[in-house]
Amino acid sequence: MASRHLARSIILQSLYEWDFYTEKKEDLNKILERNIEKFGPDIEDLDFIEKLAKGILKNLSKIDEVIRVSAPERPIEQISIIDRNVLRIGLFELFYAEKKEVPPKVAINEAIELAKNFGGENSGKFVNGVLGTVFKNLKLET
Repeated sequence: MASRHLARSIILQSLYEWDFYTEKKEDLNKILERNIEKFGPDIEDLDFIEKLAKGILKNLSKIDEVIRVSAPERPIEQISIIDRNVLRIGLFELFYAEKKEVPPKVAINEAIELAKNFGGENSGKFVNGVLGTVFKNLKLET
């Protein structure tokens, strides 16, 4: 598994645990440290993990609002914890990541793979639909 894909998987698992226990922001760093040690002790790109996790928390309300607008038929509280956090990762990378570092299509594809690997039967399609819509709207704005 590529280093960045593993990093995103660890972030997803950590966000899942954090979100499951009602978003205890102060605990995410501890959860990340434990999951890095358990699932990726040899991972080299720790800066990527830290930057992504902290960026998601910092912009959480903005990211969640994009989810609300982009998936109005599903209230954010009713979206599965996995799908909700996959979308948070994908949307953060679409909006805030350096495009040279993480091109938009890579961000979308990575999110879809996370959804397929960790989510339910329709998670990949759902994530693809939401991120695809957001990406199209981004392209129209530029």
